[in-house]
Amino acid sequence: MGLANLVPGISGGTMLLAAGVYPQFIRGVAEVTTFRFRMPVLLLLGSVGAGAAGAVAIGAGAIGSLLDRHPSAMYSLFIGLTLGGVPLLWRLLRPADRTVAGSAVVAVALMGLLAANEPQRVDADTQAAAAAYAMLAVAGFAGGAAMILPGVSGAYLLLILGQYRPVVEAVASAAAGLRTGDGAALADTLPVLLPVAAGVGLGVVGVSNLVKLLLDRYRRATLGFLLGLLLGSVIGLWPFASVPSPVQAGAGLALAATGFGVSWAISRLGRRE
Repeated sequence: MGLANLVPGISGGTMLLAAGVYPQFIRGVAEVTTFRFRMPVLLLLGSVGAGAAGAVAIGAGAIGSLLDRHPSAMYSLFIGLTLGGVPLLWRLLRPADRTVAGSAVVAVALMGLLAANEPQRVDADTQAAAAAYAMLAVAGFAGGAAMILPGVSGAYLLLILGQYRPVVEAVASAAAGLRTGDGAALADTLPVLLPVAAGVGLGVVGVSNLVKLLLDRYRRATLGFLLGLLLGSVIGLWPFASVPSPVQAGAGLALAATGFGVSWAISRLGRRE
């Protein structure tokens, strides 16, 4: 989930879904926000949170570098990882009906509209302005909400809002400061990380409670919508800017199949557990 949240186009919620812990995570967050504390729930949330935070701290620099050097290969892999969550949702939904199909079509259309927006990038220096704090909090809220919604990429929303590079660079700098014991470097990242963290917390809590309510009252429509988000996310992940050569297409298919296999295997493990 942590690594997925660093990658524009892939959703952290997809990984929760693929691992088979999505409903438990959603209900766990909802329980904690209503001040109900059960040890199994706290262990689940703590495990996911610690793993995600560690992955973000370790992978922030590496993910950005790989995306810059090998974008087509990485996005092909991400397509497979994303689609690996589809079989799990289909098992929960089959047989499909009009409710499921309608919800899925709406979600695919929304993902298409989102992909049609050209992400904007800004330089990290612009974050020094006090007016940027509100935008950082908004970006954090969008990222937190996207952590919960499979198929919606928090990193891609940060790109659209123009906050991806500043946030990722701040995370990488903070992680480096912690490793080296450089308190000054760590303090320099706080004006970026604190408003983002506040927004993420609000997004996770708010959307978790909303999704729990929808799953309880409109289960099939909600699952159909989540399925559409997964399928529609491929639109924004398409790895080729032009018609690929046979070699590029073959390599892309192989990487997509690899990603699918990894995600599907995780879902099988989560199902057994």
